[in-house]
Amino acid sequence: MGYIVYYLFIKPLSLVPLRVSYLLSDLVFLVLYYLLRYRRKVVFANLRNAFPEKGPKETEAIARRFYRHMCDMFLEFVRIFSISKGELVRRCRIRNPELVEQFYRQGKSIIIAAGHYSNWELAAVAFDAQASHQAVGIYKPLGNAFLDQKLRQSRAQFGLELVPKAETKAFFAENTRRLTAPLLATDQSPSNNINVYWTRFLNQDTAVLFGTEKYAREYNYPVVFGHVHKMRRGYYEMEFEVVEANPATAPHGAITEKHTRILEGDIRRAPQYWLWTHKRWKRKRPAEAPATNNPVM
Repeated sequence: MGYIVYYLFIKPLSLVPLRVSYLLSDLVFLVLYYLLRYRRKVVFANLRNAFPEKGPKETEAIARRFYRHMCDMFLEFVRIFSISKGELVRRCRIRNPELVEQFYRQGKSIIIAAGHYSNWELAAVAFDAQASHQAVGIYKPLGNAFLDQKLRQSRAQFGLELVPKAETKAFFAENTRRLTAPLLATDQSPSNNINVYWTRFLNQDTAVLFGTEKYAREYNYPVVFGHVHKMRRGYYEMEFEVVEANPATAPHGAITEKHTRILEGDIRRAPQYWLWTHKRWKRKRPAEAPATNNPVM
C-alpha cells in the first residue's frame, strides 16, 4: 500500500509547483474544515483553553486561519520530495546564521529547541543546507517501511541526518567528537509522567519533555531556540535565539522553562501557526507535583 500511495499520489503531487498546489490547498481547506470537520472539537477546545479571553468569533477566525495554514503546510511538505536546493533555500532562509556559526567556530555542538510551529519540516531540511553544523533530526519511524524509507530520503537529501527517537541517547554518547545540531521538538505530549517538567503553558498545567535540558546539561551543549517565521504563503525565515550558552552551570529546570516561554511567546503572537490538532494536554498533573518549576524524575 505504501508503494501505491507514494507513486500514485505523493511523488506526482511533489512535482507540481506550489503556486498550482495552493489551488488544491484552498479546496482541501473547505473539505476539512466545513465538510469533514477534521478534529474541530480538539482544535476549538485547545483554543478556548489556551485563550479564554478571546470570544467565539475571534476563536473561530484563528481556527480557520490555522486550517488554511495546515493545508498549505501539507502540500509544502509533499513538495520536499522533489524540491531543488535553490528553491528550498529561497523558501526557508536563515535570518541570523552568525548566531549558530559562532558556536561552530568555538568547536561546540548545539541543541536546537523548537516546536511544531509554522513549517518545522521545511526548516529542518533547509537548516543543513545553510549551516556548518551537521543537522540531526530526531524522528519517530513510520509503521510502513517503504514510506519511512522514502520520507528519510526526502528529509536527508540536502544533508539532514536522521536518528530514530529510540536511539537518541546512543547518538549523543557516540557523537561527542562531531559538531552536530540535534533538532529537538519540545512541545510533544510525553508518553508518561516520568522525566517531565510541569509548568503553566498556554494557560494550562503542562508536562514538558525534559530531554533538551537533560542532554544539554550532560554534554554542555549550548541550547538555541529555532523560530520559524512565516513571511508569506510558501516563504519562511528561521531565526535563532540563545536559550543557554553554558547549560552545565544553569539552574535545574531553567533551560526547560525558558524554551517553553519562548515558544509560548511565538504562539501568542501568531496562534494560527501552531499545531492545534495535537492532543497536547492528555497528561494531567499528579497531585504531588507542583504546577510550576518541578521536573518530575
